[in-house]
Amino acid sequence: MARNGDTRRNGNGRALNTQQAVNAAVKGICDIMRRSNCAGALQYVPELTWILFLRILDERETREAEEAEAVGAEFRPSLESPYRWRDWAASYDLQHFMDHPDDDTSPGWKRYQLTHHGAGVPEAYKSWINAQLIPHVKGLRSRPNATPRQKVISEIFSSVERVRIDTERNLQEVLDRVHALSEQAVDPTHVFPLSQVYEGLLLKMGEKGNDGGQFFTPRQVIKAMVQAVNPTVGETVYDPGCGTAGFCAQSYEHMLAALGDTGTAEQREALKRRTFYGREKDNVIYPIALANLVLHGVDQPNLWHGNTLTGQETYGGLFQDAPAQFDVILTNPPFGGKEGKEAQTRFAYKTRATQVLFLQHIIDSLKPGGRCGIVLDEGVLFRTNESAFLKTKRKLLDECDLWCIVTLPPGTFVNAGAGVKTDLLFFTKGRPTERIWYCDLSGIKVGKKTPLTLAHFEEFFQLLPTRADSERSWTVDLVARRQLAAQEAEPIRHQARAKEQEAAQWRDRLAELKKAAPRGVKAITDAEQRAATLTKEARELAGQAEDIEATVYDLKAVNPHTRNDEDTRTPEELLDLIDAKGREIAEALAALRSQQRAST
Repeated sequence: MARNGDTRRNGNGRALNTQQAVNAAVKGICDIMRRSNCAGALQYVPELTWILFLRILDERETREAEEAEAVGAEFRPSLESPYRWRDWAASYDLQHFMDHPDDDTSPGWKRYQLTHHGAGVPEAYKSWINAQLIPHVKGLRSRPNATPRQKVISEIFSSVERVRIDTERNLQEVLDRVHALSEQAVDPTHVFPLSQVYEGLLLKMGEKGNDGGQFFTPRQVIKAMVQAVNPTVGETVYDPGCGTAGFCAQSYEHMLAALGDTGTAEQREALKRRTFYGREKDNVIYPIALANLVLHGVDQPNLWHGNTLTGQETYGGLFQDAPAQFDVILTNPPFGGKEGKEAQTRFAYKTRATQVLFLQHIIDSLKPGGRCGIVLDEGVLFRTNESAFLKTKRKLLDECDLWCIVTLPPGTFVNAGAGVKTDLLFFTKGRPTERIWYCDLSGIKVGKKTPLTLAHFEEFFQLLPTRADSERSWTVDLVARRQLAAQEAEPIRHQARAKEQEAAQWRDRLAELKKAAPRGVKAITDAEQRAATLTKEARELAGQAEDIEATVYDLKAVNPHTRNDEDTRTPEELLDLIDAKGREIAEALAALRSQQRAST
């Protein structure tokens, strides 16, 4: 348990100055956890999340305390002794505590006490963590005058009930390795920061077979969407189904890079505290989203824990000051889900389709002039046979400028176990859609070993500023499409109105016949049948007109530049070909039989 003097070392004494060294260190930690009752990524990632988070938190607060002391400012730590990492988890110098057994200030003092003075109490160390540390941290949010950071820390522990690692020995080995894997230990000039190391863990969780794909969007897709929407410092960014918070994390990196060295302290403070908002209902994923943002540098992730669609809140303490509408929305809402009446009652256009309800929520949550990038399954684009799908798309096109649709390759989400065809939609709220620019990437071959990369979007970004046409891009004039549909539908609507007027006349005639004395039974029957027939015909004609007008809202990408490989040969030519090939086969078989007889 001796503490290393060189802080740029891992548990085996090797310097962490290459990406390979960091990856190996993380893999070593995960290997221990996999054999310690955390077999899958959905088990070991949440466990490693709170352990790694407390390590980084202690390191940051130690640095902040030193900076505050240097300028004579007051600093209030989020955790105090003995609940700080340096007290209960840090590696310690055994000889020092043998010489000074009552020392309660040196690194690892609480850990030493529990592992050396807990004789007679089986696994006293794990017991203290389960009975003291975890409840204390979870209760931070309820303390009087709890700081925003304390609320975040508490929520990161919201799904932690106990240590999952099976033995105290394995737990201590994990803690030693995490203690070495610190921000200070990782050389930033040669390797990725720990935030990207953590993203690698989330990628494992999103792989097929780990059941985490529903919370994970491929990072290259996220980068492309963020680059296309281009959120800027001073704008608010929102994800109503944030999963592991990939969109917010990538937006932070994008905005921070744009800020460069010229940003003011006020801009940086706003970026870290008053920029990123999100919602997530899953109890395991919500704390991971918080930790992901904190590790990226977002001091105050304003995430709401609960069901976005029903409004049922689990915890909203981090979302209290959130605006009603946002400048930018970037999201990949769940698709394929089925919602109950509790969710549907909150929306104008009711449907069980999760993604359609999310789209309504997103449109309403955008500020006038606000921009959105969203992943939607292709079914939302082409379905017009359900009222809610049709009306939601009409709302989108009437209230927003849907300026771009990108068709993704079929295998984009294959690593997450999702084979659904998907599209990216980009729109701006505040003006109706007149033209939609399409970019078709569906011809790109991607798979588990050949995933979609940012390089595949190169042509898209080259064409995007002017929205130019190419073999894989084209523009649909929505105004012209609406006019054409209206022109085609109007004669049919005219017929429907005429039929309905005639049916109304027959209903009036029917009323008169029923009042007459004596009543003419046959005349009444004929009038009833005639009114019913005309009403049915009017309804069918009106339905035909509606179907024609609904084609406007079939937004599926159909590339007009795709070459038609249709076989233009006539039936006679095909029959002649089959006959010729038959003769060739017969001749070949005859030759083979002749050779066989000759050889025998």
